[in-house]
Amino acid sequence: MARKMLEIELKVRVNSLDPIRQNLENRHAEFRGKQHEHDIYYNAPHRDFGSTDEALRVRYTDSHALVTYKGKKLREYGLKAREELNTAVESGEVFEQILARLGFTKTAEVNKWRENYRLGNTSFALDLVDGLGTFVEIEIIAQNDDADATNQIQRYAKEMGICGEPILASYLELIQSTR
Repeated sequence: MARKMLEIELKVRVNSLDPIRQNLENRHAEFRGKQHEHDIYYNAPHRDFGSTDEALRVRYTDSHALVTYKGKKLREYGLKAREELNTAVESGEVFEQILARLGFTKTAEVNKWRENYRLGNTSFALDLVDGLGTFVEIEIIAQNDDADATNQIQRYAKEMGICGEPILASYLELIQSTR
């Protein structure tokens, strides 16, 4: 049986990204760039992703387009965890036309400016999200039996002074809740 890859993350709203950025630089985290991400979310004609807790998006960055499917959230990890499947596409616009022809409908758009850092197997995203504010995400892509990922994420959060209530909602859900 194939092993399921899971995105396990801690997302926290923060007042300022500066102290977290400084902590990452002090730890010699690898800076992996800053980019604008424009995400367009779709709903399926045969089921409502809002009801099934799934997501399908086309993400545009400065350099490429990426299609992502996210499965329903898995609560047993204590943080936000879900299956995530990604594939780059040559043309996001053509892929969006394919989705439209198949009956998929646009549900929302999310714009964010993201700074990416890496320490070992852990990714850190410092996000400024249109209409929502500033957030930090600490993420590990883990195998379905990697129980240490949650502990490692929580340890990094404490060491870096990232505190606050974990946000289990996606940016899509947060934006939809402000409408």
